[in-house]
Amino acid sequence: MKKKLIIFIPHIRGGGVEKNFFIISNYLATKIKNISVITVNKEYKKKLNKNINLISPKSSQWKNSGIYTKYIISIYLLIKAILKYKHILIFSFQANWYSILIAKLFGGKVITRSNTAPQGWSNNYFKKILYKIILNLADEIIVNSKEFKKNMLTNFGIKTKLIYNPLNLSVINKLSKKKFNYSFFKKNKSLKLINIGRFTDQKNQILLLKAFKNVSKKFRFRLVIAGRGPNEKMLKNFVKDNKLNSKVKIINFLDNPFPLMKMSDIFILSSNFEGLPNVLLEAQALKLPIISSNCPTGPKEILLGNKFGLLFKVNNQKDLENKIIYSFKNKKYLNKISNDGYKYLFRFDEKRNLFKYYNVIKEYLN
Repeated sequence: MKKKLIIFIPHIRGGGVEKNFFIISNYLATKIKNISVITVNKEYKKKLNKNINLISPKSSQWKNSGIYTKYIISIYLLIKAILKYKHILIFSFQANWYSILIAKLFGGKVITRSNTAPQGWSNNYFKKILYKIILNLADEIIVNSKEFKKNMLTNFGIKTKLIYNPLNLSVINKLSKKKFNYSFFKKNKSLKLINIGRFTDQKNQILLLKAFKNVSKKFRFRLVIAGRGPNEKMLKNFVKDNKLNSKVKIINFLDNPFPLMKMSDIFILSSNFEGLPNVLLEAQALKLPIISSNCPTGPKEILLGNKFGLLFKVNNQKDLENKIIYSFKNKKYLNKISNDGYKYLFRFDEKRNLFKYYNVIKEYLN
């Protein structure tokens, strides 16, 4: 009997993981019948292929609840689906530990897509053992960068399959041409910097603000940080306390950030760790010069070292300041290497990588 495919993503926050979830899920729905998605965010049904069955709470009240409440509700829905359909394959985008344990407890198959390098786990002996035991129970683990794949094998002894994030250059280019009036950037002679990502410790935007505070004393810069998350208040307070309001704007998450990115001069990624940062691929697709932390994993692979952008040491404010100043003084060089980087984006071609996902999942459905 052919298994039913259940795609598991407890809550949709907006960001690279969620973006890839919609692209991959909608593609699979063109190839595979009998697909369900489990999430608490029923309001996103309109973004899913019409052939996908959405399993979510009847009430929308849960979408504003805490992350652990969302996980509990989603896990309940997953168990309920397993008991109903019996022969299933779980494809997990989030909460991989839970989906693996539940699948094995109820006799199902499970493929996980690990999005972010397990930073910190390799330094804790007990967590490392636990991580290794649970992930080795998965039938397949998909990672999105070579460094991530190597990290999993070296630190945890776990073999994984590499599939890059699918990137559609024509869609990004089309969306970047949408009208977007933003007076803070428009007709301004300052060098325009942008950061897009969740407001979390992982993304480390506070480092960017501290560096910006210093470099903006000597050079003309403006900075926009777009996103949402638990650190929003802290970031806004830093801007206010340091009287940076005329130079820095903290704005909400944008469904289409590409017009604003296209108006910018430099994209800055300040993360402590990643998987394969989607936003760097999108910046490169727009030929936007990039400054990125050399964090595990992804940036070094996307930029081929410093060949297509500037890398700075993780959580090193002074190094970031130096890279921002360098970019101000060497605009032509940065524009050249960003154009060179654009030519190498074929590695992340959407059709190629989506077909790889389909082949992996098809094998376990039969």
